[in-house]
Amino acid sequence: MASKSQVENPILHPLLFLYQLLQWIIAKLLSPNPPQSDSQLGHPKIAIIGAGITGVTAAAHCVGHGFDVTIFEAGDEDQVGGIWSRVNETSSLQIHSLMYRFHPSVQWQRGYPDKQQIVSQVRQLWQRYGLDAKTKFNFKVDKAYQDDRGRWIINSPANGRYEGLIAAVGTCGDVKMPPLPGMDKFEGEICHSSELTGKNAKGKKMAIIGGGASAVEALEFASASGASKTSILSRSDKWIIPRNIIVDTLLSLNIFGQQTMLSFIPQFLLRKFFYRDLEDLSPPSDKGLFMDTPMVNSDVMHKLRSGEADWVRGDIVSVTEKGVIVNRRARGVPKNGPGHEELIPADMIVMATGFKRPSLAFLPQNCFADPYGPPNWYLQTFPTSHPSASAINCTYISAIGTVGNWHIGIYTRILLMFLVDPLTRPRPFWMRRWIDMTRVLKATSPTGAFDFFTYLELVWWFVFCVAFNPFRWKWAVFVFFGVGMGLPKRVVQQEQRLANDGESYRVRDEGVSI
Repeated sequence: MASKSQVENPILHPLLFLYQLLQWIIAKLLSPNPPQSDSQLGHPKIAIIGAGITGVTAAAHCVGHGFDVTIFEAGDEDQVGGIWSRVNETSSLQIHSLMYRFHPSVQWQRGYPDKQQIVSQVRQLWQRYGLDAKTKFNFKVDKAYQDDRGRWIINSPANGRYEGLIAAVGTCGDVKMPPLPGMDKFEGEICHSSELTGKNAKGKKMAIIGGGASAVEALEFASASGASKTSILSRSDKWIIPRNIIVDTLLSLNIFGQQTMLSFIPQFLLRKFFYRDLEDLSPPSDKGLFMDTPMVNSDVMHKLRSGEADWVRGDIVSVTEKGVIVNRRARGVPKNGPGHEELIPADMIVMATGFKRPSLAFLPQNCFADPYGPPNWYLQTFPTSHPSASAINCTYISAIGTVGNWHIGIYTRILLMFLVDPLTRPRPFWMRRWIDMTRVLKATSPTGAFDFFTYLELVWWFVFCVAFNPFRWKWAVFVFFGVGMGLPKRVVQQEQRLANDGESYRVRDEGVSI
């Protein structure tokens, strides 16, 4: 698809034109209108921690529905966009952009946008909803606690009081650079995979240490930069699925959200029709497709077949002056198992070792009480003691499905429902029972109940959440589509008058219903 920001000719590019038309319709129907001024914004006021895609999107939904926000960002303005603001210029979306519509107003110009286009969409959203004036930069959140009325305080009362809290610190923080024996001896350059922009790799042999998404990004950089040969050194086997929206959508429709006796079918099809002659690179039978987030990339297979890249399964022994010594293992042999040592020549070593997970330790201690600590929270994001707080996309571990999509809006609107309507807020008892129920339903899963899910399972969570409580039924259209908030709000006002509740914020963080 073209990358220019323009309406495509429907005759020359019919699919792209239809995609742009679909996005325009979604934006018109489902995007909440930005407020004309702050005077239109009222309570509940929401504190949002983090100005990445999740934080900006959640804030846009809150403001669009008439509620004020403050975004607390630890970095400076260049950090708007979160991890996407820090990756390489050659990095691009691995799933189709239709599955990455983090807000209804997002307008993609191509199927697989690059970093610049993604950050541009985030910043446009940030400015469109006036969030630039509501963001505090270089603000490190050390603690979030509540006053005697259940309002959230960020570090100290001087920073305001908030009826709701959204933790949006994500899953990627500082880079991980584990030390390797002999790194000081290497004659070439060693850098992290997020620091490749501006590096010269032309004609060089590159060794990429790591086998996840960061390794794929580094491989894309190596190819774009004209590296002579690239070797991916991976300790473990990881499923790779094609960059195909139909295949990716079908895989995400596993309603069980786990590995089942039928999972051998997509695994068999992937090995025979996608891996083909490279079937030895696929994970062994004991590592199912629905146990870990797969890599989404088709081009890596082309590079391996052409000889432009090699995939080496093994453990790093040491770094030498001329490259990396690995203990190369056969398929199915576990980490640190038997193999044979081999020198992988390299002029440049890229540490595709990922990022440290940001801490949620600023939340109250009772959010982490066993056995209901993250990710074992209500709908995976609500601490069982605090229905007024949600850690959207922070407790995520592994999944198959759309990323950064409409679930950000649904999670945000569920939080708004809990804040506005006391009768919808779940009691801690029932939040824990939902977690227990999910554990029972996934008792046969080879992973923890919330360690892996598919997108269809996530949809089931949302539907059950609304359907289970009759007081939430009036909010269904708003929760799922972001429209029609006025009617349920008027119903709530009538309910409060009947209950003679003159202080609706008094129980803002108390669950009062099932």
